Amino acid sequence: MSILSQILAHKIIAIIRGANPDDVIKIAEALYAGGIRILEITMNSADPLDVIKEVKDKMGDRMILGAGTVLDVESARKAVEAGASFLLSPIVDLEVIHTAKNLGVINIPGAYTATEIYHAYKNGADIVKVFPATSPSYLKDIAGPLPQIPLLPTGGVTLENIKAFKNAGAVGFGVGSSLVNTKEEITEEYLLQLTAKAQNFVKTVQS
Repeated sequence: MSILSQILAHKIIAIIRGANPDDVIKIAEALYAGGIRILEITMNSADPLDVIKEVKDKMGDRMILGAGTVLDVESARKAVEAGASFLLSPIVDLEVIHTAKNLGVINIPGAYTATEIYHAYKNGADIVKVFPATSPSYLKDIAGPLPQIPLLPTGGVTLENIKAFKNAGAVGFGVGSSLVNTKEEITEEYLLQLTAKAQNFVKTVQS
């Protein structure tokens, strides 16, 4: 199964932003135990390239690994070299999209308005990240005239609204602090709670 097919099948991309690099593999394993199969390490975290390499080395093909907050071509290239198989951005940068295409990885640029979303898709986006995801009703409004564009809401997706986003037409979801809150101390209890939380997200999306 291709990376794109797996993203569309599993749907939830768990976003790790700002975690202590020493904690990321523990967080990743806890998420995996809860059913999460897609992980995003943001490039504005500490030592993101080393973290991507470590998770890739230790988890292999068990977890589909991507880099987030990719803002330029150099970051895109380095992330792919480190082991990322998809790239996400909060913006539409055509050079990053084209670089991802040339490197053979999935690219998910971020856009908000209908014009931005169509522009990203027309220029080669595999999926368009709707960012910020203000509401399911907004996503539905966008999906109405643009049903051919796969939309992935990010920034505001919670356990309480993820089903509504799915019903509004989302093909996947970027889930950040409502799933992985890196401001909390990463204890054994936290990791157990994270696994349970991940299970709830997966169950809600699959139901």
